Amino acid sequence: MPSTILQTRTPKRVTITLNRPQSRNALNRQMLRELCDAFQTLEADPDCSVVVLEGKAGFFCTGMDFEEFAADPAQAAVGAAEGELDSTYMTLLKAIAASSKVVVSVVAGQVLAGGVGLVAASDLVIATPPSTFGLPEALWGLLPACVTPFLIRRVGFHPAYKLALTTQNITAEEACRIGLVDAVQEAPEEILRRYLLRLSRLDTATIATLKSYFRAMWILDDRMERAAVEEINRLSRSPRVQDNIRNYQVHRKFPWEI
Repeated sequence: MPSTILQTRTPKRVTITLNRPQSRNALNRQMLRELCDAFQTLEADPDCSVVVLEGKAGFFCTGMDFEEFAADPAQAAVGAAEGELDSTYMTLLKAIAASSKVVVSVVAGQVLAGGVGLVAASDLVIATPPSTFGLPEALWGLLPACVTPFLIRRVGFHPAYKLALTTQNITAEEACRIGLVDAVQEAPEEILRRYLLRLSRLDTATIATLKSYFRAMWILDDRMERAAVEEINRLSRSPRVQDNIRNYQVHRKFPWEI
């Protein structure tokens, strides 16, 4: 199958581009596996100190691939029962957050649901002015369970709760105000270049130690991560949630329209 991600390399830097533009860079099984594999490989790469994560064709990432879910509901139910997708997604967020590389998300376009988790787990985030961010999971009877621990760590309790409760998109400027985004710039490469002047000088062992120390200062631990995965697994197994997603993907009807 064609790769769902692209990788390009410059000195000290590897750029990972989410490459499913036909699906708005939604996360399917293959993309999750390829992203996990990429971060695992880069972790052992002594020539890389910065990883840039970006999306292709006007989308950063729009969360779970509903099309894959609706196309094979039986397999989706099995995956939910086994916790396959959610545990892999949590593994990916942990890999980003704990990486000995500095992970910079460069956002140019729409970010939804699980895409917000990728952003929240990153060390630095640069967004273009038209970019938007949202957590629509509650519309389907789901919760952004795996996203929430990383989002609270980044923006605080109430801004994270408000995003999940209202399901409304926010602008890049608003995302910057609450701390989800570090800089808003029409040409992200300019800010990225300034960051890289410093970041490329840091030893990866120092970066890993810094992240480990700050993790110890925060409430995000293995118990919380297990609770997040268990909660989204429970909701994903719900026939109501599965019907909500399937009806939207097949009939383009929201749950309140059924």
